[in-house]
Amino acid sequence: MCSVKLSKRGCLRKTPKKTPSPVPPLDFSRLKTYSLRTRHSKVRVSDFSSPWRRGGSLSKFLSTLPNILAGQTLRSLAGAIVRAHRRGRPVIFGLGAHPTKVGLNPILVDLMERRVITAVAINGAVVIHDLELALMGHTSEEVEAEIDSGRFGMAEETGRMINEAIVQGGKKGLGIGEAVGLYILGHPRAFPYRRTSILATGTKLGIPVTVHVAIGTDINHMHPTADGAALGAGSLVDFRKLSAVVSRMEGGVYLNLGSAVLLPEVFLKAVTVSRNLGHSLKNITTANMDFLPHYRPLTNVVKRPTQKGGRGYSLIGHHEIMVPLLAAAVIEELSP
Repeated sequence: MCSVKLSKRGCLRKTPKKTPSPVPPLDFSRLKTYSLRTRHSKVRVSDFSSPWRRGGSLSKFLSTLPNILAGQTLRSLAGAIVRAHRRGRPVIFGLGAHPTKVGLNPILVDLMERRVITAVAINGAVVIHDLELALMGHTSEEVEAEIDSGRFGMAEETGRMINEAIVQGGKKGLGIGEAVGLYILGHPRAFPYRRTSILATGTKLGIPVTVHVAIGTDINHMHPTADGAALGAGSLVDFRKLSAVVSRMEGGVYLNLGSAVLLPEVFLKAVTVSRNLGHSLKNITTANMDFLPHYRPLTNVVKRPTQKGGRGYSLIGHHEIMVPLLAAAVIEELSP
């Protein structure tokens, strides 16, 4: 069979493809330009870093950080914390367990003792690691090594003591944070490392440390001593305590450290409750610090609460480096 076009004469040659019309180059000769001197530029030499010189001070080191992107954010966040502290406004830290697990409790306890941190909101995992550190000086089991045997989370002292503290506190109408803090302080011989405890420090200094739990997320919930009524009641008391602090947050700061879901949701609800009751939260500073960007912290901490006033910041980096750096910047700025 013929595979080309047919005519009365039979098979013909293949029809040649049409050659596309050439497109003439655009004439740039009439483009309008302007002087570089008149243009706004985001990067300036005056914002650059400078090399470190041996023997310098910490304040000098901080001054060498570039005033660009994260360097600028770190300075701005430290400045907001300092201003809130000087004006007697709340500085609230919301913590997941990671900051405690990478050794930052002494940094946070120091800021609490300096009255820079005026409230702390934590999840149930922080309670576990905080209590274990105060009790034994070590924490954080190898989950992979224990999960197959069913031993994961079954440390007797951890489950028994936390649940006991929550039940005892619940009978007095206490939140979980105050209940566990009182338990640690009430058994000084059992907790030789209690100076590292955020819960004990908060109770001792009268700084609210509120605990926000989701049933089933923490190892003490697996123990037979767990009391769902006490857990729920204690966490609700703490949510209302946190809401009371947030309601006075005008001019203050909320910083989320390492909680990807729970505390950003809790904070957003506390903001909603506060505004519903008529409290003005138009000039607030919020920030999220983590080594990965997550949806809820960026949305529910950084963006939504500040969309009609205030400022939200995001700092991406490892907690074990960024938190000591931020704390040092705050202390240096507060120093004479």
